[in-house]
Amino acid sequence: MKKISRRNFLLASGVVTIGAALTACGGSSSTSTAASSTASSAAASEAPAAGGKTLNIWCWNDEFQSRFNDYYPEVTEIAADKSTTTLKDGTIVKWTINPNDNNNYQNKLDEGLLNQESAADDDKIDIFLVEADYALKYVDSDYTLDVKADIGLTDADLAQQYQYTKDIVSVDGSQRGTTWQATPGLFAYRRSIAKDVLGTDDPTEVQSYLSDWDKFNDVAAQAYAKGYKMLSGFDDSFRTFSNNIAAPWVDGTTINVDENMMKWVDQTKEYTDKGYNNKSSLWDSQWAADQGPTGKVFGFFYSTWGINFTLLGNSLATPVADGEKPQVGNGIYGDYAVCEGPQPYYWGGTWICGAAGSDNIDLIRDVMQKLTCDEAIMKQITLDTEDYTNNEKAMEEIASSDYKSDFLGGQNHIALFAEAAKKIDMSNAGPYDQGITESFQAAFKDYFTGNVDEDTAKENFKTSVQEKYPELTDVVWPA
Repeated sequence: MKKISRRNFLLASGVVTIGAALTACGGSSSTSTAASSTASSAAASEAPAAGGKTLNIWCWNDEFQSRFNDYYPEVTEIAADKSTTTLKDGTIVKWTINPNDNNNYQNKLDEGLLNQESAADDDKIDIFLVEADYALKYVDSDYTLDVKADIGLTDADLAQQYQYTKDIVSVDGSQRGTTWQATPGLFAYRRSIAKDVLGTDDPTEVQSYLSDWDKFNDVAAQAYAKGYKMLSGFDDSFRTFSNNIAAPWVDGTTINVDENMMKWVDQTKEYTDKGYNNKSSLWDSQWAADQGPTGKVFGFFYSTWGINFTLLGNSLATPVADGEKPQVGNGIYGDYAVCEGPQPYYWGGTWICGAAGSDNIDLIRDVMQKLTCDEAIMKQITLDTEDYTNNEKAMEEIASSDYKSDFLGGQNHIALFAEAAKKIDMSNAGPYDQGITESFQAAFKDYFTGNVDEDTAKENFKTSVQEKYPELTDVVWPA
């Protein structure tokens, strides 16, 4: 593989205009430390061979840090400020967490990787985390190790992982990352509102009302007549449309805007003009409030991480302390349920990558094997956190069991996620996706709010995306 140039590597992600959205694949986790001992006994093995004295892990939030500290069997001590983790063999895991606002994480990671050769051994990056929207930038470079040829994972290790989670970090047959989670999407709706609007809160029956976009729009009108909003804001359905485009955004040097993206524009404009949404944006205070006790929004499109990391927390009237479990009666905890919605989609995901130049290959392999391949650990993470993990056998076992989510009113949402995961298609993903989709959302937000007309929004999109990626010379719109 030809090594990516310094200039192109630094430019590959562009300038982030809605950076907070990319922190979505996780957040703070309150997983109990008791889970660690459970996972440790389930996956007891000899410690990995010794390498460097420091394992440097770079990420943008504490999601993976919490998974590592709670479920990696070799953990023996965690610093009070969580800046370091000590392993049984004495290795110090040093956490470098750079929030991704304004592309901060990628910018600092790029600088670190470009300086990897000259860094002292215990300062070299060993593991770094990437997200789906920009994964290809890193895996299609010589800064990232092959998880099999370089690190030593086997086909048997990876056999139970969902194929799309391997495809998205593979180039020319070389897999350069691995993940503990799969992120199929569903539609999370308020049971009480569904009963008022549709006369039922049963997920199967609610799905029959929302199984395509025409039906979804009909329910939006019914919800509005009852005093509710169908969605919170402009971006809620975006991923459902963008994940169902017919071809990648970029062909050569041309950006091709898929017809499905304009369907999102048309629907969102209609919802805004008719009052079917609350004119919020992802991650803003209105959007969060709409998911809580005072909210009057029918539902939200969420993938796996969104249920346990975001929606659950926003539903509470009283936040719970670390280690405590929320209960029915706290806000609207228990009033949500999930159904498939009008189209299958995915949203997000976090991949573990090994950095070229690391002196901790054996330890990287053990971390990847335990935290992304071990069936017992994957199953325990799901049982403890309601997250959906990347082991098909483990997830099918939970899907066919009597597992119930108190937050979702006793529903076994893993069964729905297990079916949705089989439909994920990453074949149209590309290295420009993050910057392009953010520019698209930002440009058309001005159209939705009436600040510009549609043609001006299109021109603004073209200007924004070409400022990020000067090598992209044209934008083609659907006829």
